[in-house]
Amino acid sequence: MSRLPPAIFLMGPTASGKTDLAMELARVLPCDLISVDSALVYKGMDIGTAKPSKQQLAEFPHRLVDILDPAQAYSAADFRRDALEAMAEITARGRIPLLVGGTMLYFKALLDGLADMPSADPAIRQALEAQAEAEGLQALHAELSKVDPVSAARIHPNDPQRIIRALEVFHAGGISMTDLRLRQIAENGAPGASATLQLPYTVASLAIAPAERSVLHARIAQRFEQMLEQGFIGEVRQLRSRGDLHAGLPSIRAVGYRQVWDHLDGRLSAEEMKERGIIATRQLAKRQFTWLRGWDDLKWLDSLASDNLTQSLKYLGSISILS
Repeated sequence: MSRLPPAIFLMGPTASGKTDLAMELARVLPCDLISVDSALVYKGMDIGTAKPSKQQLAEFPHRLVDILDPAQAYSAADFRRDALEAMAEITARGRIPLLVGGTMLYFKALLDGLADMPSADPAIRQALEAQAEAEGLQALHAELSKVDPVSAARIHPNDPQRIIRALEVFHAGGISMTDLRLRQIAENGAPGASATLQLPYTVASLAIAPAERSVLHARIAQRFEQMLEQGFIGEVRQLRSRGDLHAGLPSIRAVGYRQVWDHLDGRLSAEEMKERGIIATRQLAKRQFTWLRGWDDLKWLDSLASDNLTQSLKYLGSISILS
């Protein structure tokens, strides 16, 4: 057995039941929860992110929830730094970090490390966000295709955060993200190969999702309608009223928020907003499944099963993560 301390990853597509299972595990195991979600980091974005309720957070505190203002950007590197710090604190108290969420890039960055890239440049980022707002995200993706075709091929045209980050790296240093990675591999070996980058934990990886994709689609539609009933439009209206937020920010580009923002701008009717919000959420789930299909040593659980807690504990025991 490895002498590294244990950690548990609980992953899955949106609306699959990750949070509920994480809280069940925390009831019976000495676990502390760490959120792995690029939207839950933002204060004032509660309904559209399906953030755990205040009562749930009081009973089961989640690290890395409500840590940023929506005007701020948060990168995978920021997450890795904050998560490692939280994990170290949890381990030092003799407990197990349980990382739960659906931002797969964050899980990957935490597990494998990140190549050294130029630090974020607020001026460059603001200019790119303004360009995205004025010309559309497709224009930025087209620009990326010219300066870094490899990155453009692997980054989805509707992924603003990664498109802007790749262009930011190019504008900051005059070298593309791809060329920078190749240079670092030539000099130091592959990113993530260094012991300083590898995660110093023995990780057990769980994933939860409905066995039938149609069930997940139905749950996504139902949850989006519930968000609207709970006041999602009012939440976005309140964010807009601040005056310092705009549709180019990573927070406002979160699934659902951009569609409601466009509705309040008069670009979408209420019905179009709901339809596009549900479609965007389904597309997010599809991307999450794509990440998970390539994940090694993953224990899958069916969202509709009645014994997921038992199955999880049995699996964790079988690989001695709890010993």
